[in-house]
Amino acid sequence: MKYINLPRTDIKVSTVCMGTMTFGEQNTEQEAHEQLSYITDQGVNFIDTAEMYPIAARKETLGSTERYIGSWLKKTGKRDQLVIATKIAGPNRGMEYIRQPLSFSKKSIHEAVENSLKNLQTDYIDLYQMHWPERVMNMFGKRGVSDIDHRWEDSVLDVLTTFDGLIKEGKIRHIGVSNENPWGVMRYLMESEKHGLPRIATIQNPYSLLNRLFEVGLSEIALREEVGLLAYSPLGFGFLSGKHLNGVDSKSRIGLFPQFTRYTNDNCYKATAMYQEIAQKHKLSLAQMAIAFVKEQAFVTSTIIGATTMEQLKENRSAFDIVLNEEIIAEINAVQDLIPNPAP
Repeated sequence: MKYINLPRTDIKVSTVCMGTMTFGEQNTEQEAHEQLSYITDQGVNFIDTAEMYPIAARKETLGSTERYIGSWLKKTGKRDQLVIATKIAGPNRGMEYIRQPLSFSKKSIHEAVENSLKNLQTDYIDLYQMHWPERVMNMFGKRGVSDIDHRWEDSVLDVLTTFDGLIKEGKIRHIGVSNENPWGVMRYLMESEKHGLPRIATIQNPYSLLNRLFEVGLSEIALREEVGLLAYSPLGFGFLSGKHLNGVDSKSRIGLFPQFTRYTNDNCYKATAMYQEIAQKHKLSLAQMAIAFVKEQAFVTSTIIGATTMEQLKENRSAFDIVLNEEIIAEINAVQDLIPNPAP
């Protein structure tokens, strides 16, 4: 297992990060514990979750994922050996049942942190992330900003000040953003430098063979400003396993949650079929090739993998032992040139 410091911190994380959004929806507590035990036995020390998990989010299961992780941490006593990341939900997603107000106000952040600490059965959170911005912007399938939400009041300074207080209290150690764009990342960096406030260490954004938009704008910021990408959905909601090329499996995430259409357009099918041919030619599974491509990018700090079965988890873990040669990379890039970023 390879390890790397979260940029500009003393926290060392595995380049594999365990994603947990299926815990409490597609995975039982026992299955969650089995996955966590397996992946940590493999040397993975980095676990990512969120207050709103599992996915698909609903009031009845809110917080289940964190609670399953918390019960496993209590049972195993491994808390101090691990780096735990979680997230506060933002507004504009129809999830007002989580908290009122659903914002990044001081009140909301403190309430969210306390709830996560309780659910996780821990005294501190290593990396606390904003799941998506307060402002309305392009994310979750939208390519660009077509209009500016003039009602949003820039709260970046207040948010960083609140996080500064929580860090001084010892409740969180470092902060990050998620589903952000270049403007948002630079605003946080500028305000932290100007006022001597906590600096974002990471960006958790989608990055896969079907969505390489991070390479446009954010990759240069990540490399020059030393902010690491935590790449989520390296398999595109399971689409890059190739299992949907002959029809959607009704028991898969896409089959169970048809409202998530990010990876199911015609160009995703076309590109995935072409990537499948490349993987087969080089005697790899498509999942292995897709994850191996993501983890080799210079701006990626850690790649988030998840699974609903142990078989899937073991295959995904095996991708980190694979190094893609120049021929495979060239063939992958040829597909990207032909069908660029079909799943924004």
